[in-house]
Amino acid sequence: MKLKILYLTLFLPLLACSQKNFIDIIHYKFEIELSDKSDTIYGQAEIKLKYLQSLSSFKLDLVQSTEGEGMKVLKISGNNISSFTKGTDDITIFLLPGIKIGDTATFTIIYSGIPAEGLIISKNRYGHRCFFSDNWPNRAHNWIPCIDDPADKAAVEFIVTAPSHYQVISNGLLIEETNLPDNNKITHWKEEVPLPTKVMVIGAADFAVNYIGDVNCVPVSSWVFPENKSEGFNDFRQAKDILSFYINYIGPYPYKKLANVQSKIIFGGMENASAIFYSENSVSGNQQDESLLAHEIVHQWFGNMATEKSFAHLWLSEGFATYFTHIYIETKYGTDSLNKEMQQDRQEVIDFVNTSGKPVVDADTSYMELLNANSYQKGSWVLHMLRRELGDSVFHKSIRQYYATYAGKNAGTDDLRIIFESVSGKDLKKFFSQWLYSSVNPKLKITWKYLWKEKKIKVDIMQIQNETVFNFPINIELSLASGKKMAKTLTVDSQTKSFSFPVSERPLKIEADPATSLLFEGTVTELK
Repeated sequence: MKLKILYLTLFLPLLACSQKNFIDIIHYKFEIELSDKSDTIYGQAEIKLKYLQSLSSFKLDLVQSTEGEGMKVLKISGNNISSFTKGTDDITIFLLPGIKIGDTATFTIIYSGIPAEGLIISKNRYGHRCFFSDNWPNRAHNWIPCIDDPADKAAVEFIVTAPSHYQVISNGLLIEETNLPDNNKITHWKEEVPLPTKVMVIGAADFAVNYIGDVNCVPVSSWVFPENKSEGFNDFRQAKDILSFYINYIGPYPYKKLANVQSKIIFGGMENASAIFYSENSVSGNQQDESLLAHEIVHQWFGNMATEKSFAHLWLSEGFATYFTHIYIETKYGTDSLNKEMQQDRQEVIDFVNTSGKPVVDADTSYMELLNANSYQKGSWVLHMLRRELGDSVFHKSIRQYYATYAGKNAGTDDLRIIFESVSGKDLKKFFSQWLYSSVNPKLKITWKYLWKEKKIKVDIMQIQNETVFNFPINIELSLASGKKMAKTLTVDSQTKSFSFPVSERPLKIEADPATSLLFEGTVTELK
């Protein structure tokens, strides 16, 4: 996901999860009715689940009607129901005795209401009415009953009835599109790959649709507003090459289509599985948002298919999307472009961490406030430093192994560490601990002095940040009076570390981290 403004401060409460591990949703089928006469939607949710414990009741997330907005549950039917009660943000379903571990059941919930959020019912930039779901992080339960948590993934299908002038886009493959006698149309999309609710999606608008072509038998299409179709088709045409790059770098694309959709959402881009939504103002016609497309497309692998087990580990989604966008840019435009991106990201991380006091893995911050430089840029920097320390080959093999292991599943930070350790043969506990669980970055005071008699240089590196003492390699480059350059890699494993080595002539200057490989801030000073 990319933000229009990088960090939002909108607070969303963390949902209570006391009963969420008691059941596993296997499949959702949502029948949704949309209208031009009213913002009220009518829904029927058929939910198939498995019991993971012997239960007398369980909860589903759904925002109930308050002050004119929210959903009103009209009826619940299904296996072994005794009754149900409605809370502010959930439904409690009470069961008849006899539920056993491993049993499955199917429930149908009929409901209606005006979504407070999650499903945006509005007008687009051209004044035309449209409907776009915008579920991240846990806003899906404003308009569909579900377990609104990334750890519970399920197959999903949407059957949308809407006025016939709308075209409807959703996850998965198009199963049916039928015009009805009453000037409505049924559109049925089905996704068999389990998804977290954050990337389940529908969009209904007047669209111009362009089929770009296939990549490894995956059809790629663009859905844009008719008034800017030339500009939109030109912008989204880049998706085909981006998709091809990531298939070759990471592994097979996990879904059966890729649609890039101009939409009405609060974010710059939202990585909905196989149907990515972009801000309506992202369309320019000059292909200026290549990085945005790359960011959202790589999310199809990291975030959608291999999903963080909780939002505390959001960097496994956003940090990955940020860094693999940089890798795409590096491959296309060169290493200098990568270094420029990493330098910009480093400054954003320094500015954020110096004021926030937050670690990357963060279970205490509200979900929306996790959209910050820790999750994006610092997460990216962690991957970059792993790549620099372990080498391109080991890094690439580790990433492919991580994806192959957790595709279709959920993972945490330690799961990634274990994969990297198994591939590299190195103990990375210290690396992961200091970079992902510490709330500071290295602040370095580097001093050097040339010793004329010994023809040596002495370099002292002092870590002046509070709390964590980091272990890391740092490269330095000496510029000599003769015009030659000399490179050294120094391993820092204590708060103060001294190094000396022979140099035939006095350096004119020393540069720390010339290849942009370390996340730090600091100064380099010559001692006379």
